[in-house]
Amino acid sequence: MRARAVLGAVLAVTCAGAIFSFLLRPGGLLWGETEESQVRGIVEASRLLVDKSIYAAMRRNLHKREVISPSQLLSFSKLPEPTSLAASRAAEVMEASVQEAVRRGHLQSGPSRLPTDAVSEGLLSAIANLSGCLPHMLPPRCPATCLVSKYRLITGACNNRDHPRWGASNTALARWLPPAYEDGISEPRGWNPHFLYRGFPLPPVREVTRRIIHASNEAVTGDDRYSDLLTAWGQYIDHDVAFTPQSAGPPAPGAGADCQLTCEPRSPCFPIQLPANAAGPACLPFHRSTAACGTGTQGALFGNLSSANPRQQMNGLTSFLDASTVYGSSEASERRLRNWTSAEGLLRVNVRYRDAGRAFLPFAPPSAPPACAPQPGAPGARAPCFLAGDGRASEVPALAALHTLWLREHNRLASALKALNAHWSADTAYQEARKVVGALHQIITLRDYVPRILGPEAFGRHVGPYRGYDPSVDPTVSNVFSTAAFRFGHATIHPLVRRLDARFQEHPGSRLPLRDAFFRPWRLLEEGGVDPVMRGLLARPAKLQVQDQLLNEELTERLFVLSDAGTLDLASINLQRGRDHGLPGYNEWRQFCGLSRLETRADLGAATASGSMADRILALYGHPDNVDVWLGGLAESFLPGARTGPLFACLVGKQMKALRDGDRFWWEHHGVFTEAQRRELGRHSLSRVICDNTGLTHVPRDAFRVGQWPQDFESCDHIPGMDLRAWREAPPPDDACGFPDNVENGGFLLCNESGQRLLVFSCRHGFQLQGPEQLTCTRRGWDSQPPVCRDSGKLPRASVVSLVLGAVLVCGLAGLTWTVVCRWMLANPKSLLPPVEGEGEGPSWLGRGKPWDVCAPPDAPAGLAEQVGSQRAFLRFAASWVSVKTQEVVGSTGAAGASAWPSCVSICQAPSLCLVPSMNCIHWRC
Repeated sequence: MRARAVLGAVLAVTCAGAIFSFLLRPGGLLWGETEESQVRGIVEASRLLVDKSIYAAMRRNLHKREVISPSQLLSFSKLPEPTSLAASRAAEVMEASVQEAVRRGHLQSGPSRLPTDAVSEGLLSAIANLSGCLPHMLPPRCPATCLVSKYRLITGACNNRDHPRWGASNTALARWLPPAYEDGISEPRGWNPHFLYRGFPLPPVREVTRRIIHASNEAVTGDDRYSDLLTAWGQYIDHDVAFTPQSAGPPAPGAGADCQLTCEPRSPCFPIQLPANAAGPACLPFHRSTAACGTGTQGALFGNLSSANPRQQMNGLTSFLDASTVYGSSEASERRLRNWTSAEGLLRVNVRYRDAGRAFLPFAPPSAPPACAPQPGAPGARAPCFLAGDGRASEVPALAALHTLWLREHNRLASALKALNAHWSADTAYQEARKVVGALHQIITLRDYVPRILGPEAFGRHVGPYRGYDPSVDPTVSNVFSTAAFRFGHATIHPLVRRLDARFQEHPGSRLPLRDAFFRPWRLLEEGGVDPVMRGLLARPAKLQVQDQLLNEELTERLFVLSDAGTLDLASINLQRGRDHGLPGYNEWRQFCGLSRLETRADLGAATASGSMADRILALYGHPDNVDVWLGGLAESFLPGARTGPLFACLVGKQMKALRDGDRFWWEHHGVFTEAQRRELGRHSLSRVICDNTGLTHVPRDAFRVGQWPQDFESCDHIPGMDLRAWREAPPPDDACGFPDNVENGGFLLCNESGQRLLVFSCRHGFQLQGPEQLTCTRRGWDSQPPVCRDSGKLPRASVVSLVLGAVLVCGLAGLTWTVVCRWMLANPKSLLPPVEGEGEGPSWLGRGKPWDVCAPPDAPAGLAEQVGSQRAFLRFAASWVSVKTQEVVGSTGAAGASAWPSCVSICQAPSLCLVPSMNCIHWRC
């Protein structure tokens, strides 16, 4: 132990010397205005601006108590979870840094000024690294244990061993055609109002909605074949494979306070313009989607125009059909969703409400914005939403019901599988249930849903039978699929939520306009639970997509309305999002799919089977080449037996085939499940899942076929399902090893690698594995004694020594760095950060005031100011700057939860360092 401590001390001193010499070397990070220090200053300034923008939005959302506007509600639903937020933030910082570097003349910009030798690759690499973008641009490291071959990673990474980023969360959406930006890099179609296409300007998207897409709520044709559950499943699966965070970065100079206020197209704002003669506001707010790291303005500067990387948008979810709606797409989300006290590997459920004894989704934590509407009469104007693997679970009752259904199915499966395999750990039971739930999502989607959307002929042409896993197929969700093609389902949304009683009858008040259902979880909690909604989905027809009845007014005039404070238009959002993402026009995609280009009114009339539709489209767009792809695909007449036209059938089919063939964990791929397990999975159905997890005793055998009660409904006793005994795990009869005794507070999993049987051990949450993680079966038995699981709070002696040495090293580094920084700042008071404007005479950084001013929230509780004041005398003798951590002051925010004031204050003498940004410390202006 003594030798180990001495060795650690020697290494610490050596590392400290190396770091100090690097910091103090001439031209190093702490010496003057070198190019490197300028770039570092630019990035730090950009990070401050981005964090200020993000924090200001989050603080407004958390602390405002009034009812929010529809555009704010849309922003809530587009908030990424923490891991996606970090990737989005890094991209925003990098983009802002590159723009600032261009402004200062360090980099050149513009299509005509992109010679390779004019760009410093080192500077751009430094920006990528300092902004935090670099880790999101590099391939992830893939674990090499047998568990990686047995279970997919929660992030989707490493599915393809040669291309580990394919299909992973927080990576760019795939491009099947080059993007169409007006400047070739980032500016959307329609960004410049005087830009002409085939001699015509693009029509404002709101005009397209008003003159072509909008239909009244009464103009609804019911689908004579398919139930409303078909529409709900499409939306649910869309939320399993794609989520594009909207930009949370700072507005461009001159863009106004934020995208809620400006009607100027200044990134990240791309407002939807309204007719000049319309009463009310001049535009609807619209945030652009976040650019993926190293793309757009950032990527354009990494080389000449031919090698530039135009703006790409990020997918915050895994691309795979893997039930990320249930489990999330990041380790952070997974941690929030799991019940860590359960020995069966269960997911968290709501502890306040039950649905006739069955579980509801849990509520989002208090730290999340309370964006949902409370029950009438409840205190406060807003309430927490449901917590699920996808943040949009509370949008409408049908979506919340499906999320709840699969939460229950996971917990049912995990409990049953643990009962069959008592030796399994909680983690094994969780992973096995997750694997089965993911397989059921794949089966229901590819076997039951997609053939009905594409029709039998198009399904055979674009998807076809399964031939096995193909590692050359990229499964990444494409931009055109998520932004246009799979949004065809918006034209099948009914304006009413139909809820039925136990005899499948409507009663007064059971029909609910969609506007009264948006983001209202209490409708599920207090008005009968999941069962009435599920009966309505099974026994009522979907809205048929008819050319004169595309989107009803609940979606074009009353979207996300919680009050009378404004409205949104889903059709206009879809069109604007397609332009924001740089999607080429309708004819480009027809050519991509091997369809003929439409050049004349007659061509367009033949494709839509409607001369009137062709006339209205050409009156707005001037030429078929100009038509937005989402509108063109919606306007096409259906293929035989399908619910889409030929273009969307091609794009949806191509994507579904890629999701299947490029997935190493596809349920039919050899080795993912045993033959017996595949056979049982194939017997299961969505109808069986409904039987097992609701109070319904009768269901249609085909859940997507609209049924008439009672003749089309069958008893759940006659609906086949899985026999889970196919998952019973036992050692082979001739095995010399058997299973070891149960591991207290843990368990093990059996897997095979290179013909050898292996046991991989894991512990319950809060316990740490001590001993070998993996045992190998030999002719003489297991090659080692099983490990034990100990309380993770008890650290071994060696770990304590390591922590002490690490603390000594960090403290030494901090002290020396502090001294060097202060000395440098005194010698170089000049700062790279822009001063705050309008704060009196002379340079001012945190407002007017004398040295040692205490910067604290102007509306902070009195106790915080007193705490800070009591330390003032000591702080006068401190170094040139210091951040003081004070006690957290928590204020009640009512029923929606609690929030905290920032836990830092700044004592300023060297003004530039008072603006050093931190995710945990918000430096307020005095």
